[in-house]
Amino acid sequence: MAFGTQEDVDDVMNEINMTPLVDVMLVLLIIFIITVPVMKHAVNIDLPTANAQRQETKPETVRLSVDAQGRYWWNETAVDDAELARRLKAESARDPQPELHIRGDREVRYERVAQAMAAAQSAGLKKIGFITEPKP
Repeated sequence: MAFGTQEDVDDVMNEINMTPLVDVMLVLLIIFIITVPVMKHAVNIDLPTANAQRQETKPETVRLSVDAQGRYWWNETAVDDAELARRLKAESARDPQPELHIRGDREVRYERVAQAMAAAQSAGLKKIGFITEPKP
């Protein structure tokens, strides 16, 4: 029983039937045309307008400097350790909390800067940054 030669089988498989593909595409097109208006859930309303502008209160920045001798300077005013802790506690209670920028001298021991950071953390300040000089 012969089913045909290899050439006969190859001739049959050379063409792709495009009719099912076109049918599927037309069905998808109809589905999208029907569902697009249904997907719009917006209700057209006229909202009132207000002339009030939003006020943004920027927190001020507190500059804490540590000089080469290990002394603390609060916004250019010299403070001791007890005064520093008291001021940090007062600043942490403000709303919005100010940012604390720590500037440490190149020659100061890291211990003094770490003590300032620990005091700020224990006082409850959340935004602490370091100020450095860019390389020339």
